[in-house]
Amino acid sequence: MPHSHPADLVFTGGPVHTVDPARSRATTVAVRGERIVAVGHDEVRALIGPRTEVVDLRGRLLIPGFQDAHVHPVGGGVELGQCDLSGAVTAEDYRRRIRAYADAHPDAEWITGGGWSMEAFPGGTPTRQFLDALVPDRPVYLVNRDHHGGWANTRALERAGLDARTPDPADGRLEREGDGHPTGMLQEGAMTLVAAVVPEPSLDTLTEGLLRAQELLHSYGITAWQDALLGNHAGMADPAPAYAAAGSAGRLTARVTGSLWWDRARGTEQLPELLQKREELTAGRLRATTVKIMQDGIAENHTAALLHPYLTACGCASDNSGISFIEPEALRRYVTELDAHGFQVHFHALGDRAVRESLDAVAAARAANGWTDTRPHLAHLQIVHPDDVPRFRRLGATANIQALWAAHEPQMDDLTIPFLGAERAALQYPFGDLHRSGATLAAGSDWPVSSPDPMAALHTAVHRRQPGAGPDAPAFLPEQRLDLGAALAAYTAGSAHVNHLDDTGTIRTGHLADLAVLDRDPFEDPAEIAATRVLRTYVGGVRVHAADDA
Repeated sequence: MPHSHPADLVFTGGPVHTVDPARSRATTVAVRGERIVAVGHDEVRALIGPRTEVVDLRGRLLIPGFQDAHVHPVGGGVELGQCDLSGAVTAEDYRRRIRAYADAHPDAEWITGGGWSMEAFPGGTPTRQFLDALVPDRPVYLVNRDHHGGWANTRALERAGLDARTPDPADGRLEREGDGHPTGMLQEGAMTLVAAVVPEPSLDTLTEGLLRAQELLHSYGITAWQDALLGNHAGMADPAPAYAAAGSAGRLTARVTGSLWWDRARGTEQLPELLQKREELTAGRLRATTVKIMQDGIAENHTAALLHPYLTACGCASDNSGISFIEPEALRRYVTELDAHGFQVHFHALGDRAVRESLDAVAAARAANGWTDTRPHLAHLQIVHPDDVPRFRRLGATANIQALWAAHEPQMDDLTIPFLGAERAALQYPFGDLHRSGATLAAGSDWPVSSPDPMAALHTAVHRRQPGAGPDAPAFLPEQRLDLGAALAAYTAGSAHVNHLDDTGTIRTGHLADLAVLDRDPFEDPAEIAATRVLRTYVGGVRVHAADDA
C-alpha cells in the first residue's frame, strides 16, 4: 500500500461488518474517489496521508449502506407535507389531526394526505360522516397507510359523482351503506373514482417531496432504493418527473432503480411506451429498468389472491378468494415478453395464489427465453404455500421481504388471522423457510405504508416482534426468524442484487463507498437492534447525512 497514493477517506478504530462471506469482519476501510481501495486492519492505515479525512469509528460499527428494495419515496415525502396521519393509531388521534390541518390550511381546495390505520375503525372501514363532522365544506380524501384504500367525505364523493347507482370497478369495491350509498371507504381500484378528481400536485411539490424523502432515507443509512411505482395509479401522481428534475439539478444523491407501472387495464400494446420511458429515464443515478406488476391486493380488505376462500366472521368459508388483477395466462405472456426485452419484473404478490401465479410467470419466461440476467423479484409474500417456497431458488426469483409486518399487531390479529384461519395463518411471512431453502432475500419497507427505518425492520425479522414489544410479548411464528446476519445481508447485498448494483451492498476492494456508520454494534446485543441509530451515511465516498452527535 504505497504512501504515494494516499486515500481520500479512511474509517478506522471500530468494527466493520463487510457482508462479504470471504471476510466478514475488518477494522479499517480506505476510500479513494468514490470507491473502496482497501479493507483490512492496521495495515490499511498506511494509506492515510496529510489530506486524508480520517473517521474514528470509536468502536462503532461500519456497514454497507442499506438499500430499500420496495419503497415509494416521492409519495411518502409529499404526504409528510400534507395531512399526515402516520404514527397515530386511534380515531381520536385522527380527529384531532384532521381538524388541526384543516384549520391551518383554510385556503386549501381539498384536504389530502393519509397514513391512517384500519384497526382504528370497526371492520377497518371509516365513514364519510366522521369526516363530514370535521370538514363539511371542502372535499377530503385520505389514503390509508397501506395505500390500498381511500377515505372520502361526502363532498369528495359528490365531486366524483358517486352514489348508490355507481357500480364497483372490476379491480375494487365501494363499501356501502344499507341503501347502497357509498360509505366513503374505497377499496383498491375504487380509489381511482375519487382520486381522479383530486387536483394533481405540481412538479415543485413532487420534487420537494422527493428531496424531503431522500433526506429522511439517508438519515436511516439508505444509499439506494427501488421506487416501486413510476407511473399513475390510484390517483397517485407519477414521481418520474420529480426524479428527472432532481437529477438534472444534481440533487439526486441516492442510487435509484425505478419500477415502471404496468397498466393492468391494458396489454402488451404498452410495451413501446415502457421501452421509451426506460430510455428517457435512465440517466445519472436513476435507471428505469424494471416493470412493476401488481398481481393482487391485501389480506386486510380481502383482496389478496388466495388459493382458497377467506373465512367469514363466523369461521365459515366465504365465496371470496381475493382478486388476481391480471388473468394468469395473460400474466405469463406479459412477463415472458418483458423478460425478452430485458426488463426486470417486480411483482406485488401477497396472497398464496398471487405468489404462485407470479412464480408461474417467471417459469414461463425462463422456459421461453432461457436464464437472462433480469433478476425478477416478488415483494410482500404474506402467504406462501410450502410447495412454492423452493421455487424461488429454482427459478432465480428473489424474495423481497417487508419484515416489519411479520409481527402481532391489531391489523394482523383482528383483521387478518380470523379471516385466514389457523392453518393458513401459519404460512405467513416465511422468511426462515425461504432463507433455508436457498432463496435470495432482499428487503424493503414499502414506506409510507410502514416505517422506512431498516433497524426497525431488522429487529422484527430477528425477533418476530415489533420494536417496543416486551420480551414477554408473543413472537409471531418464531420458527420463521432470521438471524441478524441474514437479515442485514438482505437489506444490503440482497437488495443490491435486485437493483443490479453489483459493486455495492458489501464492503470490499473495488466496490463503491456506499456506507453507513451505526452508533453501536447490534450484533453485540440483538435485544437493542431497534435502538440502533445511524450516525453517518456516505454515497460514493461523499457524506450525505451526519447526525448532530456523529
